[in-house]
Amino acid sequence: MDDQDRVTAAAIARRAGVGRAAVSNWRRRYPHFPEPVGGTASSPVFSWEEVLKWLHDTGKAGQLVTMGRTDTGTQRIDDAGPVAELSAAVPQERAIADLEPRQLLARVMAAVLPYPGTEDPDDGEPPVVLDPACGAGALLLAVADRFGDQVKLVGQEVEEEVAARAAAELRNHPHAPLHDVQKGDSLLDSHLARYLGAAAAVACIPPGNVRQWPVAELAADPRWRFGIPDAGDPELAWVQHCYAHLRPRGVAVVAVLLPTCTRPSGQVVRAELVRSGVLRDVIALPKGVGSAGDGLHLWVLQRPYGAWDGGPVRMVDLSGLADPADVPHENGAWNRLFADADPAVVRSVPRLDLLDGDTALLPSRYLSSRQAAAADDLADLTARLRAAYSRLGRALPRPASATPRPERPQVTIAELERSAALTIRPRDTTPRRGDVLIRNLGRPPVVAQGSPSDENGVAQVIEIDPVRLDPHFLAMFLRADAGVLPVANTHGALSRDDLRRCRLPRMPLAEQRRYGESFRHLLDLQEAVEALATVSAGVLDQTIHSLTTGALAPQLHPARESISADPTESEST
Repeated sequence: MDDQDRVTAAAIARRAGVGRAAVSNWRRRYPHFPEPVGGTASSPVFSWEEVLKWLHDTGKAGQLVTMGRTDTGTQRIDDAGPVAELSAAVPQERAIADLEPRQLLARVMAAVLPYPGTEDPDDGEPPVVLDPACGAGALLLAVADRFGDQVKLVGQEVEEEVAARAAAELRNHPHAPLHDVQKGDSLLDSHLARYLGAAAAVACIPPGNVRQWPVAELAADPRWRFGIPDAGDPELAWVQHCYAHLRPRGVAVVAVLLPTCTRPSGQVVRAELVRSGVLRDVIALPKGVGSAGDGLHLWVLQRPYGAWDGGPVRMVDLSGLADPADVPHENGAWNRLFADADPAVVRSVPRLDLLDGDTALLPSRYLSSRQAAAADDLADLTARLRAAYSRLGRALPRPASATPRPERPQVTIAELERSAALTIRPRDTTPRRGDVLIRNLGRPPVVAQGSPSDENGVAQVIEIDPVRLDPHFLAMFLRADAGVLPVANTHGALSRDDLRRCRLPRMPLAEQRRYGESFRHLLDLQEAVEALATVSAGVLDQTIHSLTTGALAPQLHPARESISADPTESEST
């Protein structure tokens, strides 16, 4: 391996067009991210060839298309092989983290769709992908991004202006796919009749403001193959409407809300979808995909071709993901997820198990993302927690009053800057160990430790003269003014002018260090208390879970002790 192939995390970030935090997240979130080939634990070195292949395999290579067009000194990679071809073929897309929830949902749903084959074409046209409630075309555009001009995109939208916008978006798409967008309510007044039983794929997000539809007028409609949807279950009407447009082997992906998965009035339709073999997958999505709320599920349906094999329904639970951007948004990532079959995420459930009871289509009922802890493990952990709390109690400060209270002269940051005791650097300056960092979002100032995390959310970088100022002393007294001054900018951070007005007491360096050392000790103690509280809450939650699963007996304590809000109360009784 030559030196040009060896890159740091910072170099990867520059070449991939992302921040250093993104590279750190990739290493943490993706187990197949390349391992370091050298360097140190704090500054690892990677093989650029391996990273480049990983970027290609995960669909993140499109960001490389901007390389060489910035002033950062990066060079365009012209010999990237398939990565360069991919970047040239696919329009440049925004980062997943920049997408709105509905746009992210569209990307996810388009990725779930298999490639629409061309079995039995009847008119020489490409296979049809249809969205019967297309809105402004977000789903159809995501499909166009994926399949290009290899499919024909068809949609219908109630609002004429919105339908015209969807058609214009498809017309201006770089791949210029064939498209047909109609105006109207396709559920009640469909203009897509020619596509009934003919679409290779259907993707649909039923309208969120669906009114109760006229059941009596449509009771004899042949689309209700799996049962007449209740007036309060309009999404079950849309599910069957989507299915009616599929040709044999065609696949539909429909987004439904939690009540549609559980409401008793929809039990008959859900049971028939399961019993018939049409329902193939149920995927629970995390909060932040599709809407601000939670409880969104994807139902994947397939029209059978020939005899049905009676296979199970695949339940997939992604509702616990903290970051919606971690939901697979490339087809290859979905295939890997299904192939790995992590029992905490994916399980194939026999259809008879689903039909037992109310046919609630909830992956969480059939997947357990956590193991019940054994009593010995919890006993060992709680014993260590007791010891940690004991040590923490001994480390708590014993404050002493300053008598008499000192009258200390004040000095402003502006005065210290003029005397060269400190320098306020631009926000894009790479912090060095010992710099004081003013951060955004109202977070308190900190002292840089020389790690990549120093660069997160920095609004101002203060470089100090260590012969004249102690950094922890400066950060401590800046907290007071930084916390009360009004913040008018969108970053939620002090401006440079406001920072210059902040004050701190004049005192010798030795005295500054006494304050700085106390401040550092209190910060360490605060961090330990917060970490211990988090661990303790997790242990208690795991104990409750183990009780509910039967792994623990309820006799947790030999003698129950009350927890008093007043620590002196137990001493006086």
